[in-house]
Amino acid sequence: MSSLHLPRVVSQRGKSSLEVQRESFERRQTNAIHKAINNSENPVKEKHVRNTILGSFQDQGASTFWTITGKLPLQGSPIVCWKFCHVLHKLMRDGHQNVVSDSMKYRTHLKDLGKLWGHLKEGYGKLIAAYCRLLIQRLNFHRKYPRIPGNLLMNDEQFNKICGSDVNNYFEFSIDMLDLLDEILHLQQNVFGSLDMSRANSMTTAGQCRLAPLILAILDSCQLYDYLVKSLFRLHSSLTPDTLSGHRERFLKGYNKLKQFYHSSSNLQYFKSLVQVPHLPDEPPNFLQASDFIKHVKPVAVVPNEPDPEPEPDLDTPDESLLDLADPPFDQTFGENNMGSFNFNGRPPEVDERDLIIERLQREIEILKEELQRVKTEDQRIISSLKDEISKLEKILSELRISADKALKENDSLKKETEELRIAAVAAEKLGDAEKQSKASQEKFQKMKDIYSKLREEHVQLLRKVNDITQQLSSVEVAKMQDLENTRGNLDSELHQSRENASSLTAQLLEMQQSSEKREQELNSKLSELNEQLQKTLEDKNSSESSLGSQLSDLQSKFDSTLAERLSAEEKLAQDIQSLQQLLEQTQKEGLETQALLNQNIDELHRKLLGSCILEGKAIIKDAIDQHDNPSHTSVTCTAEYLLTRIEPALSSINKLQSSSNVYNTDKKDLEELVSNINEFSHYIGDCIIHGYATSHSAQIEPGEELSSLCKEVGNSGITLLDKVEQKGDVDKQVEITIQQLNKLVKLTEDLLPKMEDVNSEEIGDLVEREMADTSAAIEQAAAKIADMLSKTREESTGINLEVNERILDACTELMKAIKELMEQSRDLQREIIASGRGTSSAKEFYKKNHRWTEGLLSAAKTVGFGATSLLDSADKVVNGQGKFEELIVFAQDIAASTAQLVVASKVKADRSSKTLGLLSHASKRVNNATGNVVASAKTGSQTIEDQGLMDFSKMTLYQTKKMEMEAQVKVLELENELKKERMRLGELRKQHYQLAGESEGWEVNQVIIC
Repeated sequence: MSSLHLPRVVSQRGKSSLEVQRESFERRQTNAIHKAINNSENPVKEKHVRNTILGSFQDQGASTFWTITGKLPLQGSPIVCWKFCHVLHKLMRDGHQNVVSDSMKYRTHLKDLGKLWGHLKEGYGKLIAAYCRLLIQRLNFHRKYPRIPGNLLMNDEQFNKICGSDVNNYFEFSIDMLDLLDEILHLQQNVFGSLDMSRANSMTTAGQCRLAPLILAILDSCQLYDYLVKSLFRLHSSLTPDTLSGHRERFLKGYNKLKQFYHSSSNLQYFKSLVQVPHLPDEPPNFLQASDFIKHVKPVAVVPNEPDPEPEPDLDTPDESLLDLADPPFDQTFGENNMGSFNFNGRPPEVDERDLIIERLQREIEILKEELQRVKTEDQRIISSLKDEISKLEKILSELRISADKALKENDSLKKETEELRIAAVAAEKLGDAEKQSKASQEKFQKMKDIYSKLREEHVQLLRKVNDITQQLSSVEVAKMQDLENTRGNLDSELHQSRENASSLTAQLLEMQQSSEKREQELNSKLSELNEQLQKTLEDKNSSESSLGSQLSDLQSKFDSTLAERLSAEEKLAQDIQSLQQLLEQTQKEGLETQALLNQNIDELHRKLLGSCILEGKAIIKDAIDQHDNPSHTSVTCTAEYLLTRIEPALSSINKLQSSSNVYNTDKKDLEELVSNINEFSHYIGDCIIHGYATSHSAQIEPGEELSSLCKEVGNSGITLLDKVEQKGDVDKQVEITIQQLNKLVKLTEDLLPKMEDVNSEEIGDLVEREMADTSAAIEQAAAKIADMLSKTREESTGINLEVNERILDACTELMKAIKELMEQSRDLQREIIASGRGTSSAKEFYKKNHRWTEGLLSAAKTVGFGATSLLDSADKVVNGQGKFEELIVFAQDIAASTAQLVVASKVKADRSSKTLGLLSHASKRVNNATGNVVASAKTGSQTIEDQGLMDFSKMTLYQTKKMEMEAQVKVLELENELKKERMRLGELRKQHYQLAGESEGWEVNQVIIC
């Protein structure tokens, strides 16, 4: 066979060509991965991802990818972690087939990344957590079904081989695909939820950075949808419909979400050039009708191949921004602080050291568990190997005993044959039977030869067995091998001597054969010489007999010595077995001690983790209680109805905490659920206390003080409950006390809810329609009057005043048009809600049944009408030079808030998938944009007027300047004092307004609407 000689090219540093090629490959991969995964908020470039994919084929796996990404700041930069998940997903789909198997062992790493960024509620936190869950679910799916490729593309034959003909396999396969599809839909929901769809997010780099991974989600979901439809049709052909009801429900939910996902994606300008998004049929497949399978069309998403928009130089140096270990800015890492509609004037959340301690303790627990499992596995391996060694030694002993018995039997047979030879020699003395005796003598000699050959073979077999025993015993004790080698040398020398004896015997036998032949030939002619030859033959027989006897005695002595050595070897083996058993017992004892120590360490870590978690929970509740004395919190208000929605999760969290505490006290292993429930309970109780304080700020004095005091009691009761959990006290009793406090809070909050008893329930439907019609009429009148004002100001004003007035009136006109459209969409949505919810009853009965919803509509409609009238009056004053721009801004913002209240009231009972609801949301966005234009126009006009009236300070003297400066300072102090008084007056006016509004709507005098 010819050998292949590879040329070795030695570089200047003494490296081979293969090493140089490997370093060049790793450098290119590092450069491509660092360019693809950086901290710039823009989508991953396809060129760099393609180089990474090609590298996986050259590397035949993902080992290089994981080595390089292990050095990236995945825990420090959310954008880097988000792009890492995107590139890994792309690599699993389009990379080498070993990428999926190489990534299996990094599932724990992905899980830790998801947990870490899951604590970040803004920005990329939830997105990364959802993406990590999707990747873990994808890896588990491929681990369970390794024959499915990474891109999920299979033909019908491959798909049929996955489950075969067993319907149970299709049942389980459908569940796994539904789980994977749910994770995909959860990811896209979080991505779209993090975007402001009122803006063109898809055409900004920040929006494209978040939307880019959804292309892979679309490709995966198309394949999963097709396989799900085929599997469910096959299941319905074999099982009853009732058995598959759960499958149908999950599929229907996923179908609706997937259809909405495709619809939303197809409307994005960013996706139109990157992927052809498929469309699902208008109706889901009917699995109960087998013929409906013919109508099924597989959705196909097409990704066109486009060149990169801009070339970049291929640099060998990695992106230095990824190697920067400095802490990133807060806004870059955690996103903008957005607390929703309630601004508590608090600082943004910071990473607490106790959270880091909890994470570190959890990692130490996992490490100790792995170490304990490793020790158990090693001990089990040692025990198994020792047992195997003992069984081998016992087998060797049994074979040695069998060989000894066999040798004894052969010795007896040799003695019998020797005795027969002696008898044959005596019989040969008879001269009359000379010829027969000669032949018998020849046969005896031949038999002796055969016996000797047999003895020789037995010796050879015995030597082979001794050699085998020597080889087997060499793994037990090295010292024994030397003894066996000596024995082997002795046996070899004996074998050599036996061979020499055999050669001499063979020569003698040949001579005897020749002499016998001669005697047979010369028998008739030399009968007289027969006696002499016979005598000579007898002498030869005697000598042979004596020789064989001596050899037999030698063999017997050798056999006895060999047997003694075997017995001593058996004793040594027994001693070795006993020592091995002692070693085994000692190893087991050490393993138990190690396990006990590890369990003790785990219990201590559990105690520290639980204490840190409870301390954090108590701090959260205490911080919420301390907000009562915070002056900045006194301006925060909340509705009683919203407070009730915040109390409900607090009640449910108490039951979860009680259940998990009892389970943990019984079984110390389930700590994760208890820690999660403690955090959930603390946040819900703190949230309930803060909203209770906010509700008390706008209530009357006595109910407000009672509500505030009860919130403190709830907080103190929650802290006591956490102490009971930590001290393992009477948790159930304290849970009952806390629930009683929350029920009191619920009752007191329900007493603050508005009533509408004075309004006749039979007239409430007409009242709603009339109020909506009046509001629409008021808006139309306001729009017409603004148009008249615009034409009038064009006739009377000129210059800057005309420009300012036109800008303000145009903005007000657009706002009125947007409000008018909003009112029309709101009325259409109300009709749709009534038509879908009243059944066979009338609209009035529906309004009567849902009186609280009706109250919200009435209040919102009145507020919109009043706001439109107020805005019109303010605009008229501003145009005539009698009003203030600030007043116009206030009324514009007030009418925007009123329309928002109307939208919220309309959305309460609307179907989320309703097209009318979408039109209403679009109209609401138009109102917000128009309001912004009014505010901007007012501010611009105010600035223009102020710039026109600026004083010329260049000609003033030093005294005049100082005098005007002092007057300005006095004016500033007066204005600040007036501003403070007006703010207090505004607060009192709001309370009085809410009370008067409640009385006019028929609420009880003691009740107040809290906004």
